[in-house]
Amino acid sequence: MINKIGFVGLGLMGSGMTQNLIAAGLPVIGYDIEPDKVTAFVAAGGTRTDDPASMSAEVDAIILSLPNSHVVNVVVANSLKLLDADRKGLILIDTTTADPVMSESLANKLRKKGIDMLDATISGTSKMCAARDITFMVGGDESVFHACEPVFSALAEQTFYLGKNGSGALMKLIVNLVLGLNRMVLAEGLSLGRRAGMDQKKLLEVLKKSAAYSKAMDMKGGKMIDRDFLPAEGKLAFHLKDVRLMLDLAHRLNFPLVLSSLHAQALCSQVAKDRGEWDNAAVIAFYEDLVAE
Repeated sequence: MINKIGFVGLGLMGSGMTQNLIAAGLPVIGYDIEPDKVTAFVAAGGTRTDDPASMSAEVDAIILSLPNSHVVNVVVANSLKLLDADRKGLILIDTTTADPVMSESLANKLRKKGIDMLDATISGTSKMCAARDITFMVGGDESVFHACEPVFSALAEQTFYLGKNGSGALMKLIVNLVLGLNRMVLAEGLSLGRRAGMDQKKLLEVLKKSAAYSKAMDMKGGKMIDRDFLPAEGKLAFHLKDVRLMLDLAHRLNFPLVLSSLHAQALCSQVAKDRGEWDNAAVIAFYEDLVAE
C-alpha cells in the first residue's frame, strides 16, 4: 500500500500532479533544483527535502516528472542514488516522455536492486494535468500497476495498463505523433484559408462541426488564430524532442515516418528562430514565414 510519495520535478506538470496528490490526502515529499518551484510546492501543502537521496527511505513510491530519459538516468543514479540504495519494495513511477528502450533498460537495472519501475506517461497538457483531466499510459509489472492504481486515480481521469516496461513510453510517442500531426494539418488548413481570404474563426467553427474534427481544434485552434503563443501550455522545443524520439525509434525498427520527418523540419525551423518556448500551437508560424503577407 502506498501511504507516502516522493516527487522529483515540480515544473508545469509536476506542480499539477503534486497538488492533486495532496488534495487526495497523500503526503508528498518534493524536490526540484529550482527554489521558486519548491516554494510553490510547500505553499500548496507539500514537504520539501534538500537531500533527494534520503527520499527513498521515507516513502513508498517516487514519481519523476523530468525533461527526458537522459535526465531521468542521471537523477536516478546521482541524485536519488537508487542504484546504490538498499530499498527493496520501493516503486519508481516515471511520468517523463521517455525513450522506450532507455526506460526498459533502467527498469531492468532497478529490478536487480529490488525496486520496481513503471513508465507511466501522460496524455494531456499542464492545464489538463492540474484539472485531473489527463490519461496515464503505463508499462511495467501488472501487479505493481494495480498497487499504484489509487495514485493514478488521484492524478488522472483514466489509466491504461499496456504491458511490459517501455510500453507506456512507446504509447506516449505514438499519441504525440498523431497529436502533433493533427496540430500541423490544422495549422496548414487555417493558413490556406487565411491566404484565400477566409475568416479564420468561421473556418475553425466549420472544421469543428465537420468530419475533419479533432480535439486539437478545441485545444489549439483559437490559439493559432489569436497568435496566443505565450505562456505556453506545451512548448515547441519539447515537442521537437518528442518527434526526434519517434524518428530514432523508427530508425531502429526500419520503419518510415514520412510525415513526422516533415513535421520535425517545421518544428526545427521554429526552434532555430528562438521560438522554442512558444506554445506548440505556434507551428502555424511555420506557414506564415513561408508566405509573404
